[in-house]
Amino acid sequence: MGRRGATGLAGILLVDKPAGLTSHDVVARIRRLTGEGRVGHAGTLDPMATGLLVILVGPYTRLEPYMSSADKTYNATITFGSSTDTEDAEGAVVASAEVPDSVLDRTFAERVLAGFLGPQKQRPPAYSAIKVNGTVAHRAARSGSPIELAERDITVFEAQVLGVDARQCAWNVSFRVSKGTYIRSLARDLGEAVGVPSHLSGLRRTASGPLSVEDSHRLDELTDVVGAFTDPIAALGLPVIHVEDTMIANGSPLDIALARGLAVDTDVTVVCNGILRAIYRVTGDRLVPRVVLPSADIS
Repeated sequence: MGRRGATGLAGILLVDKPAGLTSHDVVARIRRLTGEGRVGHAGTLDPMATGLLVILVGPYTRLEPYMSSADKTYNATITFGSSTDTEDAEGAVVASAEVPDSVLDRTFAERVLAGFLGPQKQRPPAYSAIKVNGTVAHRAARSGSPIELAERDITVFEAQVLGVDARQCAWNVSFRVSKGTYIRSLARDLGEAVGVPSHLSGLRRTASGPLSVEDSHRLDELTDVVGAFTDPIAALGLPVIHVEDTMIANGSPLDIALARGLAVDTDVTVVCNGILRAIYRVTGDRLVPRVVLPSADIS
């Protein structure tokens, strides 16, 4: 007997998430459209945020760790003059202050952002989905007992001023950041850096690794999910090796010679007859399987 809710579909779908929906809402919509029970996403977007949400269907849900680890690019609007408990526009204002004209100078904004580039520690927002000893941070915060969250290592690779809106006391900024970076917290920290309360008032994810929101599909226009699947090999963005299907049928290790020139601990995409079949990792003397996708599941 087949798995309940297993349709045989396997794919990666790029959705342009609208404001007001959670990432889980989008996943539920795709489940209804496809009838497939195994649907997930690679990288949560808050309800307020819009833009690229990478949806994984069928056995491709097993690719989530590889898709989620990609750098993310965002267009963010950071408003100065008030801060909120959630660090974004959906929260309650907890502090406010006048915004000096100097903060709304583009050269000043560029100089401040330059100081945020590179590896750093970030304090996640109290209102987040992080779990500590089984307790979800945002639920604890709403109950009046916020959890002290440990700082995490992040990297800001790029931070570019797109514009300064003096009337709205806001900076429009493009960020490219590592996995796990909270743009809400960057907005908070920018306010602290300039001495003015601030919060994130707008957010749109424009890219995840090699994937662009320009290639995504609007949720309200999505009817043919299978026809909308993107190329999974390109989506992974990993080095590619081609082998015969029988060589990996039982998850067997592969000859290290297939990965000549690649460093140890590099993940590679394994392709058989043009179809994504596995992800292997380079070790010291061979390639070992990380994910092997059953060929019967691949559409």
